[in-house]
Amino acid sequence: MILILAFLAGAALGAFRAKSRGGSVGDMAQYGIAHGFAGLVAAAAVALFAALTGLSDALI
Repeated sequence: MILILAFLAGAALGAFRAKSRGGSVGDMAQYGIAHGFAGLVAAAAVALFAALTGLSDALI
């Protein structure tokens, strides 16, 4: 669930950035997908780091 939320937050940020720069709908979609996947990868990396160091129990 956290990964889905990270993707959606990144997608929203990307679409907002594209819109503020005067981008079209295609630009907003491209920025949204790119930022969404970046957020997804970052959240997965943090979750993996927490699991490997034993912090995942403290985060729940």
